[in-house]
Parts: sequence; structure tokens; C-alpha cells
Amino acid sequence: MTAGPLRALQIQRLDITYPVTFYGSDKVMAVAYDVPIPGYDTLNTNSLRLWSAMPTNDLDLAKFNDGDYNNALKARQSALEITQVFSPSNMSEMVCFAPANGAHGHVVQVLYPNDNNQAGKELRLKQQYFFVSATMQDMIKNFQAAKPGRSWEELPDKVAMQLNDTHPSIGVAELMRLLMDEHGIGWSLAWKLVCKVFAYTNHTVLPEALEKWSVDLMQNLLPRVSEIIFEINRRWLNEVREVYGDNYDKLSSLSIVEGDGDHKMFRMAHLAIVGSYKVNGVAAIHAEIVKSDVFPQFVDYYAKKGINDKFIGITNGVTCRRWLAQCNPSLNVLITKTLGSDKWIRDLSLLEGLKKHADNDKVLDELAASKMENKKRLAAYMKKAQGIDVDVNTMFDIQVKRIHEYKRQLLNVFRIIHQYDRIKKMSPGDRAKVQPRTCFIGGKAAAGYFVAKKIISLANAVSRVLEADQDTNKYLRLVVIENYKVSNAQVIIPANDISEHISTAGTEASGTSNMKFVMNGGLIIGTDDGANIEIKECVKEENIFIFGAKCHEIADATRRMREGAPWDHRLKEVFNMVRSGKFGNPADFEPVLNSIEDGRDRYLLAHDFASYLECQDRVDMEYQNKREWNKKCLNAVAGMGWFSTDRTIDEYAKIIWNCKPCPRPDPRS
Repeated sequence: MTAGPLRALQIQRLDITYPVTFYGSDKVMAVAYDVPIPGYDTLNTNSLRLWSAMPTNDLDLAKFNDGDYNNALKARQSALEITQVFSPSNMSEMVCFAPANGAHGHVVQVLYPNDNNQAGKELRLKQQYFFVSATMQDMIKNFQAAKPGRSWEELPDKVAMQLNDTHPSIGVAELMRLLMDEHGIGWSLAWKLVCKVFAYTNHTVLPEALEKWSVDLMQNLLPRVSEIIFEINRRWLNEVREVYGDNYDKLSSLSIVEGDGDHKMFRMAHLAIVGSYKVNGVAAIHAEIVKSDVFPQFVDYYAKKGINDKFIGITNGVTCRRWLAQCNPSLNVLITKTLGSDKWIRDLSLLEGLKKHADNDKVLDELAASKMENKKRLAAYMKKAQGIDVDVNTMFDIQVKRIHEYKRQLLNVFRIIHQYDRIKKMSPGDRAKVQPRTCFIGGKAAAGYFVAKKIISLANAVSRVLEADQDTNKYLRLVVIENYKVSNAQVIIPANDISEHISTAGTEASGTSNMKFVMNGGLIIGTDDGANIEIKECVKEENIFIFGAKCHEIADATRRMREGAPWDHRLKEVFNMVRSGKFGNPADFEPVLNSIEDGRDRYLLAHDFASYLECQDRVDMEYQNKREWNKKCLNAVAGMGWFSTDRTIDEYAKIIWNCKPCPRPDPRS
């Protein structure tokens, strides 16, 4: 739950508690907190269930009386740390959990705790297991209470659990534990039920992002769960042998357990695949990469078993209720007036009707006015939040997302440095012809991600130099947005003229901010990656700016860069500027520069740099013709109906969950 007004709505449920056990015997209690989530234009309200950790015993009185005050409170401290320090690696908003002591929500004290050490890893695993175990126990209780005495065979007909990446995949083993140890079900039936309940959504193609846990850590923290994973793997490998015999390479690549001796790891993505009946990617290209590059060994195995539909794709979506209707009131009014009703808010495909107004000057002028209103709103926010004045008459070029090398914020910063150098060398007359830009970069990096933090440092250093240069700051500025999160995203995104989605082709699973930016009347500069490809198909090629290597070209481009292919001279000049001390102590930025030099350019910044500059020049040129630019923006908005979460969830319901609509009778009738 995000901090804010909803915090007051959470309802503590002391009648709903479950024990969660660590280290074989240490118990904490999971206490439910419910938050009502009302639907849009409906009387229906769902409940979002959150969990807070409470100690089973607040105070060890014997230790307290002996003067051992720290250990007397150890159980309480150990329980509280689970939900007071939260660690999902991709969250960009402060998270609020209910506290163990009752009345008020407790804002998370540490977001992104560093898990580059053993204590951090243990805390993250403890958190994952705590939430999964509490949820599984709650699910089973509700299943049984709804129809006492019902057959366990009914479970897959009533319950569908979607593993959202590998973080909750320990649920496969935990559900086995609960069914067998707590409810007395034998292995065969329990496994049959598990494999019909779970489906797995993969969100990454990067091997290092596929979660693995040390066997030693798991055995210490969750000994019974570890036993179950080993047994799942033993039985699974017996099935694999039926197909491949004793082929060591096949057995090794398909095994849930990786490595030997002290280096054994549980591969949680493998556990998720083995325990699920469907595995899906989140964009068309991502679904193919999952099959061809990430898990080809599993695709081959299931094909040999005659199962060819286990791996599928369901493209992500975003909710237009929040990411257009609510966050962009002026565009909401314009679309509703132009289409003649607000039915588009429930059926986003109706945006298609905007296309017939693409030559209507009145509509285009109103679109431009809406954009200006949103740019002024962002300018006011930046003034209030950071004391920065921004010129709303410049092009707003925005890149906000998690800071990661594959998302290539560094490519953006390098281009900004190049453009600064280019403008600086111009005569005053030539500068006057430059399209002025205000570039915004925002995002957070994981605590232990050293290079990502250095990229942020470089961006801030460049921002300071550009801000201070009176020759160029009318034409180019870089604003680093502090504390990027969902709440300020609702101000930032509607203000975009152009947004940057420039990951190396084949590395971004989907992306959803790209959808939000286009829905809000801006255009994309991006690569043929993730959902950019489907956005291009829907908005048409003339309404998006694409550059860089294509997915099928990546292997050859990577080889050539590793073998020392020459760099564009303009990128060399950028490196020289950084090393000259122009932006501060060059030693501070050497880790960033070194990360792509000498054949280490894993994400092909040097390879794509020239193409990126050429594409940015096209953006500048086309932005000059405001009427045509507004026409492009309107057509882009009109093409975004496919990217609604309504469509996405409907596909999950039909293709994966086998879940049919169940309209509730209107209580007023």
C-alpha cells in the first residue's frame, strides 16, 4: 500500500492471523490488514489484503529480569524487521505496511536494502517467504470455509495463483508443505494440485535477474521448504531422464539445483516453470525471447512431451483510469468532448475514433493547449519540489525509469554532453536555430548497484555544468528529478513532448511507462525492444522514432564491438570531455567510462550512438512543425487502445486462469 490517504482506510484484522516459521522453530505471526479498492463506475469493491509481522511473544521476561535486555526483545525486533524494511528490487514508491502494534500504518524505513551481503539476502528471502506463506494459508482457509468438506480436487477450479516473476516462486514449495504437512495430503495429489494452481509470468531476459538462492541460506532459514525443493527436483529429473536418458548437459540445464558443494543454488525460475501450467512473457518479442534464449531447454523438453502451448505471450497494459483520465484532466476533457462521451474510459479501443479528427485544427489546437497546461504543471512542481525554473516553451524530453545499464540512461547523458559541446561551439546565429530542449532524467538504483549510482552522479554533474553555462542554457538543460515515484509520475508523464525508451534491443521485457507516455500525448524515441515494437505497429511508424540495432542484429553487433570495432568520433569526444574534468573529478566517472571500453560494451552504447544522434536530429526537425507534431501526437493517442490493462487482464482470465465474468446483481434493483 502506498503512503498517503489510503493509509487511513486499512482495517486491522486481528481475527485473521497465521504463524510463519523460520529456522525450523522461530515463529512470527502474520496479521491481516485489508484495504478496500473500489472499482470505476461500479458498485463493486474488492479488498487488498496486506500482512504485518508480529512477534508471538513481545518480551522474554526471564531474560529481561536477568538484565539481558537486548535478547529479551529479540523476538519482537526480528518480527518487526520483516515488514518495516521492504526490499522488492523494482519498486519506485514508498510502501506502507501495517505495523505490529496496531493503530497506524508504518512507513517503510529502508527501501532497497543492500542485498550484496548475507544479512541483506537473508532479510529479502525472509520477506518473500513471509508474504507468500501468509497468503497461501489464507487462500486454503478461504477455500475450505466456502464449502466445508469439499474435495481438494476442486482447488484448481477455484484458485489461480500468478507468480509475478521469481520473487513469489517459493510459493510452489510452500503450497506443497501446507498441503502435505498441515492438511495430510500425499505427495502425488499435492503436486497434481500445485501444478494446476500456479502460472508464472517472466519479466526479465537478463540471466542475472533470474533469482537464485543459496542452498545453505535456504536450509538454515527454511529447512522444510528446502527438503521439499530437493524432492521436487529429484522427481523432476527422473521425468527428464525419461526423455533424455542420462544426458548430463540436459539434466544440468533443466535442474532446479545448480552447482556443487558450497556453491549450490536453487534456481527459482526453474522451480516456477516446473510447478506451473503456463509460462508467459509480457510482450510479443519478449515471449519469443523467453522461448528461444532464456528457457529453450524447457521448451524443447515440453515439446518432446507433446506440450507446445505451455509458453505463451500476453502483452502488458496500463490502466487508463489512472494513467490518463485521472492524471491528465485536460486531455481527458478533450478526448471526451471529441468522441462525444466518456465511454472510452471503460473501453480504450474507442480512442481509435480520434483518428478522424487528425486534420481538425480546433482539436489540434486544444491538444497543444492541453500539453502546455501539463508542462506548466510540471514546471510548478519542479519549482516547488527542487527550486528549479524550467522553460515550458522548450521541448520536454523525459526519461524516467529504474536506473540500469540496459535501460541506457548513460546513452542519453552521453548525447546530452555531445549536444552541449555542439551548441557551445556554435556562433550565436547558429545557436538561435537550435530547437531548445529541457531534458529530464529520473529514477532509482538498487542500493548495491555501483555503476548505476555512478551514472546518476554523472547526470547530476552534467546538469550542474549546463545550468551554469549562460551561453547554452537557453537551448539545453538537464534536470535530474529527485525521488521519482508513482505520485510525481502522474505530473511528469503528461508533460512529455518526447520520451526515451532506449534499452538495448532484446533486453527490455515490455516496459509500461512507454505506454503511459504515448497515452498522454507524447511521442517515443526508442529501440525495437519490448512493447515499443507493438506500440509502433499500433500508432504507425511515422508516429514513433526508432533507432539502433534490431534484435536479430544484436549477436553480431556484440561480437564486433567486443573485437574492437571503431567508435563514432563524437562519442570519443564525449569521453574526452568527461576525462578533461569538465564535469568534475574524472576519477569519479572512470567506472562508468570503463564499463563500455575495451570490448566491455555489453549494452551496445557505442554501437548505437550514431544512430541515436541521427534519430534525435529527426526529432528536432519534426518538432519545428507544430501542427504536424500535434497531428502525430493525436494519432499516437488514437492508436493506444490495445494497451489497456482491461485487455491484458481479460487475456489472463481467458487464456491462463479459465476465469469467466460473474456479474453481481445490482443491489438497487
